[in-house]
Amino acid sequence: MTKNLPYLLGMIITILIGTFFYFTYCSDCRLATTETEQVQEEIIPVKEPEPTSFPFSVKDGEYAFDVNDNFNFDLSSSSVLMPLSENVSNGVESLKSYLLENSNKVINITGLYRSDEDNPSAFPNLGLARANAVKNYLVANGIPSVQTSTFGKLMDELLPLDNTLLGPITYEIEEGNENAGEALEALHDEIIANPLVLYFQTGQAAINLTTEQRQKVANISSYLDKVEGASCKVVGHTDNTGNRITNIGLGQERADFAKAYLVSNGISADKINTSSQGPDSPIATNATEEGRSKNRRTVVTLN
Repeated sequence: MTKNLPYLLGMIITILIGTFFYFTYCSDCRLATTETEQVQEEIIPVKEPEPTSFPFSVKDGEYAFDVNDNFNFDLSSSSVLMPLSENVSNGVESLKSYLLENSNKVINITGLYRSDEDNPSAFPNLGLARANAVKNYLVANGIPSVQTSTFGKLMDELLPLDNTLLGPITYEIEEGNENAGEALEALHDEIIANPLVLYFQTGQAAINLTTEQRQKVANISSYLDKVEGASCKVVGHTDNTGNRITNIGLGQERADFAKAYLVSNGISADKINTSSQGPDSPIATNATEEGRSKNRRTVVTLN
C-alpha cells in the first residue's frame, strides 16, 4: 500500500491539473467562439425587399408587346411622371396601331394604389385616377377614347422605390361589349336624374367631394369618353344675397372653378360648357339660411 501511494497521489495531481487547465483555457476558448459567432450573426445585413415593378405588357392572340418599363407615379399622386421612356412611347405606338386595326377591341387600363396613400383626385380612388391619367395620354396620342376602359384596384403589396411607384398600371385587351349601348344609355339616364351638385358657402369657391360625388365624376368622365360628341354643362347658382348682377358673376366664377377642377382631373375642357343663372333658379326659400345654402350650388350634368 505504501508503495502504491505515490502513484495514487500522482494520478490525483494529474487529474486536478488537467481539470484546472480545462476550465481555465478551454472554457474561455469556447466562450470566445460563441461570442464571435454571435457578433458575426449580428453584423449580417438585412436584405431590403425589392420595389414592386409592373411591365408595360399587352397581349391579345398573336399580338404582344412587353417591355420592362411603364408609366410611373409618385405616392399619393395621379400625375404621370415625365418624361416617359422610349420603351413606353414605342409601346403606345404599337398599341395604337393594333387598336386602330381592330376597332372591336377595347384596352382595359387598371390603376393600382395603396390604402395608405392620400387621394387628392376627384375620382373614387387613386387607382382609377391613375388609370384615367394613362387613358388621357393614350387618347392624346391617337388611341380612340371609345376603345378604352379604366378601373382601379387596391394593392397594398405595392412597394415604392423611395417615393415612386414603378408601373402601378396593368393592361388587358378584350372584345367590345355588345351591350355597351344599353349600358351607356342607362348611365346617361342616371346622370341626368341624379346630377353632380356642388355646394358653396357665401363668397367661397372651393371643392371638397364626398365619396358619392367622386363616383359621379367618374360616371360623367366615363360617359364623355364613350359617346362621340357628348358634352356636359356646369351651371352656377347663388342665393339672392346682394346685387343680382354680382351674383350672376359669382355663379359664373363658381362654374368656371368647377370646370377647371374637372379639367385638372382629366376631363377635356372642350367637353365642358359653363354658364350662370345666379339667383334666378332657386330650389329652396331664400328666407332662411338653410334655404340659401341649398341655392348656393353648382350643377354638373350632361347636355
